[in-house]
Amino acid sequence: MAKGMNRREFLKASAAAGAVLVAGDLVSGGGSAARGAVRMPAADKAIVTVLADNFYSCAVPSKGIAKRFLIGPEAPIMDYGLHAEHGVAFHVETVVNGVSYAFLFDFGTDTHGVIRNMDILNVDYSQLDALTVSHGHWDHYMTLLDLLKLKRPMIKNGIPLYTGDEAFVERFWRRPDKKIHSLGTLKREDLETQGVEIVEVMDPTPIVPGAYMSGYIEMVTDYEKGQPPLLIKRGDQFVQDFFPGEQTVVLNIKGKGPVVISGCAHRGIANAVKQAQKMSGSQKIHAVIGGFHLMWAKPEVIQRTIADIKAASPDYIIPNHCTGFEATVAFATQMPDTFLFST
Repeated sequence: MAKGMNRREFLKASAAAGAVLVAGDLVSGGGSAARGAVRMPAADKAIVTVLADNFYSCAVPSKGIAKRFLIGPEAPIMDYGLHAEHGVAFHVETVVNGVSYAFLFDFGTDTHGVIRNMDILNVDYSQLDALTVSHGHWDHYMTLLDLLKLKRPMIKNGIPLYTGDEAFVERFWRRPDKKIHSLGTLKREDLETQGVEIVEVMDPTPIVPGAYMSGYIEMVTDYEKGQPPLLIKRGDQFVQDFFPGEQTVVLNIKGKGPVVISGCAHRGIANAVKQAQKMSGSQKIHAVIGGFHLMWAKPEVIQRTIADIKAASPDYIIPNHCTGFEATVAFATQMPDTFLFST
């Protein structure tokens, strides 16, 4: 949210700056109004910090745009070992017209480990303009409530929390032994008692200048069909969860194009990229970073995903979290000039 503005003023200003749905999509009927292009204000630059991920090594040097956290003057010996877990969390900063804006996207699982990482990596909680959650799975929200409680004096009261539809419903997993296991529930009322303003989005929605929630991601590829073991209860029946409310974050970088930040990409990372292309009007993607959820994918699905990502000509591809070892290796070997190892 813009400095010195409340959320309503920010949204009005964004609309005045052109951050509105293109009229051609608004009048076309059906569901396309929520899924069309937007005129996205461009950021002069953006800094995406991975606060938690499935892997960390203290010995991988910085490379190009990737600054790694190493043992040395910036990392005292007792602090060099960042916490890693099956979860993901990001801090995102955009700079527009010389003004800096910041928000958190997803929050990982382990309160002690993730918040320790945030403190080591110097997250300034007082400068956060928004919070965002990609979807209602535990490995993306577990730390959020504790973060709000522990850092309450530093976090702005009334800070908006952006998330998509069905973020606050119970999710399930059908285990290999066929037993159905609850994955827990993100509870709206717990968050509201901590002073956040929950904003559920369906359309592409501005978070801060230069950054958008994706809105509804259409599943347009014929090979990205979700993950059958992941379930939701509708009525009395357990059915496959297609995560219709899952959100990615889309940044627009001046002179470079869109950046896609994915929590899990349950609806398909290629579909998320196509949504960013549609939102921005640019076929050229600057970077794709995050969980691609290919850890259960068949080899042919991985290959088709890589082909579609290649077609977007990204300058950088940075898979992490739930992408899976096989898919990560495939990206590294088939896109060596654009691949960055996430640690």
